[in-house]
Amino acid sequence: MAESKRHISREIGLEIGHVVGKGLFKLDHLHYGLWKKGLEPCILNLHIAQDEYCKFIISHIPAEVKSILDVGCGAGAFSRKLADIGYKVDCVSPTEYQNKIVEQVMGSDCEVFKCKFEDIQTTKKYDMIQFCESFQYIDIDRVIDIAGGLLNDGGYLLICDFFKIKAQDKYGLKGGHKFDKFMSVMQQSPFKILEDIDITAETAPNMDIVDKATKEVMIPIADAADRFLMSRSPLITKLVKWKYRKKLQQAQDKYLNGKRTGKDFAETKTYRFFLCKKGK
Repeated sequence: MAESKRHISREIGLEIGHVVGKGLFKLDHLHYGLWKKGLEPCILNLHIAQDEYCKFIISHIPAEVKSILDVGCGAGAFSRKLADIGYKVDCVSPTEYQNKIVEQVMGSDCEVFKCKFEDIQTTKKYDMIQFCESFQYIDIDRVIDIAGGLLNDGGYLLICDFFKIKAQDKYGLKGGHKFDKFMSVMQQSPFKILEDIDITAETAPNMDIVDKATKEVMIPIADAADRFLMSRSPLITKLVKWKYRKKLQQAQDKYLNGKRTGKDFAETKTYRFFLCKKGK
């Protein structure tokens, strides 16, 4: 039940993030931005940083790759970009809301697997499987066997995501496989790591943007809404706040007193790009 609730919350969060990002800031992607030197980390520049992230990934795709399975493709914007430059792209997306968008964005040439990566059933083979900020949601104990069965001989595994290197604060950013375990799994796998690039410094500023937006925008809006409700229905508002007092306190601790800045991210996570080849 708890896992089901987390899944629903994640889906709703992704939907809200896509609607707000697309509607207010013209953001096509749901992934982090790559903040190159000289680009000011702010919400208005996020679309530039996200484009830099895409360019970075594309620049590291081996020349012989023709077909790609994009796992956790978000709203399909990056998949569309890959298709537009000549790759044959299929997508994996277990989220109903995103599935509809991806099908519209990609068209009939793309097969969208509407399931988790672990549940894919197909006879297709690909030159490369791509995980851009989706690897953290994959069963790390099963991913190698499944990926190996979906790749052509000599195929590639591209992973760009963050991993845990240190236990985070109670209210810090969750997510990410343990880095040591990931490296252990890869060392015992039939994949050879060709590239391992640390881009933590270039991705950590995303957390500062979220932290600033929360404290300077979302919290003031919530406070204004609270004052409005108190002025109209003080008794009901007080009762609701009392009933959900624990959850409200947890939210305050998490977003106001928690450790969710770029500095905290860099201390507890490592954001890495890996390009691995099947067959050692």
